[in-house]
Amino acid sequence: MIHCAEYVKPDGRRLWLYGRRPPSPLGPVPSPFSTAVSVDTHLRFHPLLREWVIYASHRQERTFLPPASSDPLAPTKDPANPTELPVGDYEVAVFENRFPSLVPEAGPAPAVEGAETAAAVGACEVVVFAQDAGQSLGELPADRISLVLEVWAERTRALARAGMAYVLPFENRGTEMGVTLLHPHGQIYAYAFVPQVQAHAAAALREHYERTGSDLVADLARGERDRRIRVVAAEGEVVAFAPPFGRFPYETWIAPTRSVPDLAGLTAQETADMAVALSQVLRRLDGLWGRPMPYLMTVNQAPSDGVPHPEWTVRIEICPIRRAPEKLKFLAGTELGAGVFANDITPEQAAADLRGVRL
Repeated sequence: MIHCAEYVKPDGRRLWLYGRRPPSPLGPVPSPFSTAVSVDTHLRFHPLLREWVIYASHRQERTFLPPASSDPLAPTKDPANPTELPVGDYEVAVFENRFPSLVPEAGPAPAVEGAETAAAVGACEVVVFAQDAGQSLGELPADRISLVLEVWAERTRALARAGMAYVLPFENRGTEMGVTLLHPHGQIYAYAFVPQVQAHAAAALREHYERTGSDLVADLARGERDRRIRVVAAEGEVVAFAPPFGRFPYETWIAPTRSVPDLAGLTAQETADMAVALSQVLRRLDGLWGRPMPYLMTVNQAPSDGVPHPEWTVRIEICPIRRAPEKLKFLAGTELGAGVFANDITPEQAAADLRGVRL
């Protein structure tokens, strides 16, 4: 069970504090700014790719790699120099992004000659995994990682109730991934539409379900568990594996072996098992070459678009971008030009390398 306390910051943004026991901030909830940023954002439709592009010029002003003494995600120490968070007894914090790409009450989109535009309706939230800036998600105790999974589930439910069609929790880890704040944190983007990547996935999953009567991702998890060729970690009924079609070096998926559409649908034991598997994968990635692994991690849940999705099983995808100790995987010619990925490391070798890391 998790407890949540909700607050409104002085600039109007909302803050949620989570813990295994009722959170209690010590002193007022701070905000480093007395007024909200003037948000300038809208969508334009890409007619060839048939997907929306977000334009948010105010994000050019967002905080960029501040010194540790000015960490905006650390609890406030000096009331005269407040951060985003209070000092207090809580474990995970969520707050509305000060520099959002999408907003719940978006203004009308500007008319742009030659382009179809739309209001940038949605939500952007920041999820702070720990008060200690020196920890990474993978280094946290399994119970804390389990709490993060439950917080993602709770925020997904809340945003779905608010009318969002798709909710995507994710973590960009490392400056190589473009991270602008080093404190361990992730983000949640909620869209008023189902993005094209998820729409294509839903169509493929639905075709498999209609043809076979089963769920493709759960089938993959069971098959990889039984073959044990590409398994990276297994805990209870949750399997972490290098997908046989992985596009990134050391790409790893984590999924339950039964069909369940989202994090909220997992049992308490499955959530605990997923936390252990996630911890193992992240620590193995860091241990591969004895240095932090930069990655994109996404939590892929069923759309909340009002349509049943029996074809969908929740999965966590981790896409590392380091292919060797001193080499990064850049998306360039064939990846960006044609959408066809070229991978230097086979999934079979990747899984064997990660299994070989001593924890």
